[in-house]
Amino acid sequence: MQNRSIRAWAWVHKWTSLVCTLFLLMLCLTGLPLIFHDEIDLLTEGAPQFRLPGVGSSSDAPGLRPLDDMLARALAERPGEVPVFMAFDNDQPSMTVTTAPRPDSPASDMTILQLDRSTGEIFAAESDGEGVMHFILQLHTDMFLGLPGMLFLGAMGLLFAAAVVSGVVLYVPFTRKLPFGTLRYSRSARAKWLDYHNLLGVVTVAWVLVVGITGTIHTLADPINQAWQRSELGEMTRAYAGREALPPARYGSLDRAMARAREALPGNNPQFIAFPGGKFSSKHHYAVFFQGDTPLTERLLTPALIDAETGAFTDARPMPWYYKALSLSRPLHFGDYGGLPLKLLWAVLDVFTIVVLVTGLYLWLGKRRARALSPAAATPSPRLRRAE
Repeated sequence: MQNRSIRAWAWVHKWTSLVCTLFLLMLCLTGLPLIFHDEIDLLTEGAPQFRLPGVGSSSDAPGLRPLDDMLARALAERPGEVPVFMAFDNDQPSMTVTTAPRPDSPASDMTILQLDRSTGEIFAAESDGEGVMHFILQLHTDMFLGLPGMLFLGAMGLLFAAAVVSGVVLYVPFTRKLPFGTLRYSRSARAKWLDYHNLLGVVTVAWVLVVGITGTIHTLADPINQAWQRSELGEMTRAYAGREALPPARYGSLDRAMARAREALPGNNPQFIAFPGGKFSSKHHYAVFFQGDTPLTERLLTPALIDAETGAFTDARPMPWYYKALSLSRPLHFGDYGGLPLKLLWAVLDVFTIVVLVTGLYLWLGKRRARALSPAAATPSPRLRRAE
């Protein structure tokens, strides 16, 4: 590689790293507990005991209460509010009902109730904005700035990807005379930390690219959902264009709507129901979102639209490619598709990435300090330049 190319790649690596390092450190530190969010929730909230173990709330097994009954119980706990979502568990009769003052209320105004469909018991009710894990998730997602914060973090993710690629390009010519994994303990502390930085950076390169790219995709969740509403959902509900929004008092039977949706998409499991007026449905429909029954297809959703007043089937079609990309990005980003062993691996690689970021910042600050103390240090020897 020519010296001019090396200088250009070094400039890219230096400035992309400096701009995004502090934000990437925040994302790595907040992402570490989020990898284990299911386990943390279980420890902090406990595990309710269900009367029908092994029976999921999404099934139609005998002994499970009707969906209309469960919705009525939830609304009785939140008088004056309307339903927004009803979500199911495929392994146990636990389910949740989300309510809010209006169908289009922000998430901060929503309340999530956990219920046992085998008994009708309500276990817990909490605001969607409560808890330490929610605080960490919000900081990790948008830094409490909404869509501008999400897009900003997405830009930082792209800069991080550029820093990783440029680091790999520089690693090859600068370490070609050293065996892979060399740690020069006999040299200066700076050389030792440079070796740690290079080694851990190369070891984690594939992982950080996957996590960085999927995280960037996830920052586009709101624009992607809006695009789906304008295109796919608009086409599916074209016959309802111009009608006034259906008031909650005219909502029909959920059980009848679920039966129609199952007829349209047999062999799939319902994951959640979006009620009329929210961002996952039209102003006139129950949107029943189904998932597949394999580790891959369970991440891909297919909505069936049922007229909320009449119970008539309207349409069902798979999500477009860009929504599928969004659906697949989350499990890859958090490593929650392969059980606890994969989560542990994700956590180790996250810690390695933190070390890479910290050592990179340390090396840059050390170089600036050396230049400030000694003018001669501003022109390092060719040998040291090669090592750096």
